[in-house]
Amino acid sequence: MPRFLRLNLTRQRLDEVAPDLFALADTCSVELLKKARVPVTPLKTGHVPLDCDVFGMDNSKTKKEGVSRIHNGRDGYAPMAAYLGAEGWCLEFELRRGSQHSQEGFIPFIERVIEKARSLTSRKILVRLDSAHDALDTRVTLAGKRNVSHIIKWNPRREDRIAWATRIFNEGEVVMSRPGKRVGLLTVHVRQVHKGKTWQFKRVMRAVERTVDSSGQRLLVPEIEIEGWWTTLDLPMKRVIGLYEDHGTSEQFHSEIKTDMDLERLPSGKFATNALILTPGGLSYNILRFIGQIGLVGGKTPVRHPAKRRRIKTVMQELMYMAARLVKTGRRLKLVFSSHCPAFQAFQTVQMRLSGA
Repeated sequence: MPRFLRLNLTRQRLDEVAPDLFALADTCSVELLKKARVPVTPLKTGHVPLDCDVFGMDNSKTKKEGVSRIHNGRDGYAPMAAYLGAEGWCLEFELRRGSQHSQEGFIPFIERVIEKARSLTSRKILVRLDSAHDALDTRVTLAGKRNVSHIIKWNPRREDRIAWATRIFNEGEVVMSRPGKRVGLLTVHVRQVHKGKTWQFKRVMRAVERTVDSSGQRLLVPEIEIEGWWTTLDLPMKRVIGLYEDHGTSEQFHSEIKTDMDLERLPSGKFATNALILTPGGLSYNILRFIGQIGLVGGKTPVRHPAKRRRIKTVMQELMYMAARLVKTGRRLKLVFSSHCPAFQAFQTVQMRLSGA
């Protein structure tokens, strides 16, 4: 483990200073993004996506504090992360116990990250959440935010799927996407009461009925799928669904944190220490993402294929692991690169940007 992560603190002392250290790391991460004036790329609708999600960190076969059964059946942690823009800037990491429900403590979390997002962009924000956050409190909180729209995956719970499919095919837009498969779309409006006030919400519904599978085999019993999305966007139904499907990109950010940065199996047996390690992990993630956006996106990149964003692993391989020789001459230190170094121009671009040249 790196030396800067070796905290010589007793458990009692760490519990006392941990909140201040968490706040400091979060502040440093957001201040870095502000001072660097990082690009925050919006969607085609003009909204800046803010994706929040819980992901599993496998810490099985350990006795670490807070490790318990997570959604994939293994033992580990279930941290909450928030990413802004198409680049995936990390606004906050919150380490959570594996058994903690996604909605528990989510309202304070989403309020914090929305304020952080406002400090980085003046555009409208589109919050995208999965069905674990399909709660009345969440919808009311987001509906009360100015210049904030949302798409939340509907959790059907104990709803009658057959009844919903019948209604969608009878009242909605129905198309035959292929022989033996029909798709229906319908927008419904639902009124709910929260703390004595009546709220009206809009939900886009989709029903898929298959009587023939993709290989042409006829089915004895039709397969029926029902999905729904709560939204405040005034867009066509297909567009709303497409915007939510793009929320799956955040799964790649989780993967980069767990595998590329090797943060999945946290080192300490104490929950507070692991939380303290994960928080500056978000700062490191943003630094590497920023370096990748400067040096590896554009005409000078040594990577062959064009892209809007590079993986953290690619940034480390192309710019962090470069071979060079440190030479001391004329009372100055110099880095000497090979004349055939393919990433030299990208390295020089990053160095000049960071030095303010």
